[in-house]
Amino acid sequence: MDFPIRETIEKRHSVRTYAPRPLSEEDKEKLLRCRDGITNPFGIPVTIHLIETESAEQPKKLGTYGVIKGAGSFLGVVVPQALLGLEAAGYAMEELVLYATHLGLGTCWLAATLNREAFTQEMQVRDDEWMPAISPVGYPAEKRSLQERMMRGTMKSSQRKPWKELFFHEDFSTPLIPERVGDYVEALELLRLAPSATNAQPWRVVMDHAAFHFYAVVGKAALAENPPAIQRVDTGIAACHFHLAVKEKDLAGHFERQEPRSSGAPEGWRYLFSWVKG
Repeated sequence: MDFPIRETIEKRHSVRTYAPRPLSEEDKEKLLRCRDGITNPFGIPVTIHLIETESAEQPKKLGTYGVIKGAGSFLGVVVPQALLGLEAAGYAMEELVLYATHLGLGTCWLAATLNREAFTQEMQVRDDEWMPAISPVGYPAEKRSLQERMMRGTMKSSQRKPWKELFFHEDFSTPLIPERVGDYVEALELLRLAPSATNAQPWRVVMDHAAFHFYAVVGKAALAENPPAIQRVDTGIAACHFHLAVKEKDLAGHFERQEPRSSGAPEGWRYLFSWVKG
């Protein structure tokens, strides 16, 4: 990605109120070019659709239950129902969201407050695929709507959990402190800033001498593969922040799924994948 990672991540925020004008042809072309070049480290094929609802010939009714105001274009992500598919969806979509931020465009991850049937039909999602989330994409309005201001206050959108609640050293109870992390301090800090549904930050990371092990904190209902567990998508988003920062610093390593490190894990923690150093 040819943009400053930390600056873009810190700049990104959820936009729910948009200026009522379509994407320029230049911005649309840049978005599509970026989309077509995105890969993910989990090896899962991810399809991201750009849907434009404003057309004189074929107007589309794609609702977001009043949560989004003024948006005429949406991004929608579709993946096969495969192991690490939802994580790959979160990773790839967030990379495009960050690029949109770099272009000066607004976005907002949506997983629940949308007309899922309408979007699924529009993207022709198959029975063996998931469509876990969408995002409006467009030019932010000069002023936020009252509803948006209230939602941001309720969800405390700008706040994030401290390191001691998210990152651990060697086991599931010893907080990881920045002094032990070395070159990975910025990668973990940018992971901490990742967006998540209702700002829940469901990811946890355990570092040992060889790897960083990623977990999702889930409830019983989220353990089923269908419907998709948004916590897995959120952890994919967090992994994108981590990985982009790691690549920018040229730190060697790769993601892989290992034997789950679950002995002694708190209730609800589910192992997903690891970043293996070197």
